[in-house]
Amino acid sequence: MVDPKPLSPFALTPARILILVLGLLALLFIVGSITGGISNYQLLKEANASSSAPANAPDASSASAS
Repeated sequence: MVDPKPLSPFALTPARILILVLGLLALLFIVGSITGGISNYQLLKEANASSSAPANAPDASSASAS
């Protein structure tokens, strides 16, 4: 009788692939929440847009005061 070859601890079975995918998904959620999520990204985008505006442009409040 031939004994079956033992399964390697590093062989990728469907169950192990599923565990790896779920682990990566959980890691993605954790990193996303630590970095502030979507609302923080929107604030960074707005801050970048306002900082790249020309500094010498007159404000609407100073133009209406004169």
